[in-house]
Amino acid sequence: MQIRQACVSSLAALPAAAAPLAALNPDWVLVFAAPALLSEPGCFAALRQSFPGAVLLGCSTAGEISARGVDDATLNMTAVSWQYGRPVLASTRLDGMDDSEAAGQRLATQLASSRPAGVLVFGQGVNINGSALVAGLTTGLPPETPIMGGLAGDGAAFARTWVLDNDGVHDDVVVAMALPAGLCIGHGSFGGWKPFGPARRVTRCAGNVLFELDGEPALEVYKRYLGEHAASLPASGLLFPFEMLGHDHNVLGLVRTILAVDESAGSLVLAGDIEQDGYLRLMHASTDALVDGAEAAANAAHAMNQAPGDALAILVSCVGRKLVMGGRIDEEVEAVGDVLGQKAVLAGFYSYGEISPFLQTTECRLHNQTMTISLVSDAGA
Repeated sequence: MQIRQACVSSLAALPAAAAPLAALNPDWVLVFAAPALLSEPGCFAALRQSFPGAVLLGCSTAGEISARGVDDATLNMTAVSWQYGRPVLASTRLDGMDDSEAAGQRLATQLASSRPAGVLVFGQGVNINGSALVAGLTTGLPPETPIMGGLAGDGAAFARTWVLDNDGVHDDVVVAMALPAGLCIGHGSFGGWKPFGPARRVTRCAGNVLFELDGEPALEVYKRYLGEHAASLPASGLLFPFEMLGHDHNVLGLVRTILAVDESAGSLVLAGDIEQDGYLRLMHASTDALVDGAEAAANAAHAMNQAPGDALAILVSCVGRKLVMGGRIDEEVEAVGDVLGQKAVLAGFYSYGEISPFLQTTECRLHNQTMTISLVSDAGA
């Protein structure tokens, strides 16, 4: 497997930067870009002209991750040439949040016949239920197929995100790619957030919409905790996610981020489903704890994939982590690079939701506020 990467800050610079990548005759090209660049007229045409024979996929971001660290307002291209030929790509239009599970099922139907060793998926980051999307994919794929990827970002505006597939750039599409048999795949997902305050019972919810906590309007309770930060909702919600607890207060290993608020309904729209009569507890984090979490994710992925050849490490980290770490954001990417070593090419983005299996199982879920790593290489390299 051969991998080359280039990063540009304008479309005018794309053809020259893409030329060394195109010389690989890549089978697929992964693109993560600032929304203004990815949605710019001519972006898809420039990518297709540079890579006429390659499968294209990717999405807009809240920050781009590459071998050089973290950038904003750039377009990062990672070209992959391997022995398996062009991978199977599936895409489907998402007809609103309620279509999320069905969209996942449609993708799975398109991919299932290839019997993938794993699936990469990238979806729009707003007006989507990421948990339902993953559930739909899972039901239609062979058992124990790892599903990895994330939801697109747009800075931290939560307004309009973009997804790239073989047909263009769209604001209402989910794309998925089959990783063929013969690959070695490792994955890891860790947070570093710490809970605080009491656990509160979910007394009314519907899917990923939280209406009441302990019988009170959820938005009212949440604002009370946030204090002065409440004025900056929904963006400030990224700093204070929820830890999900079971009916008996057991830790489920899932975190939920606030995507939007509904003042009239007094509700919170979360990035994934929550459980009726389960419990939620607020969380916060320090930069050091988040960097430790990223390192733990890298160690987990590396432990699962120690193939000796070159590897592609796809990093999907939450925009909330970026807001907490501020000027120290590069530290979590450096921590991952230190673990994975020189043979791993890092490519990724800051997202509105991360998709990965749990560490000890192949059960795939939507995560929030984590660093999620998918490490892909030739098994026999």
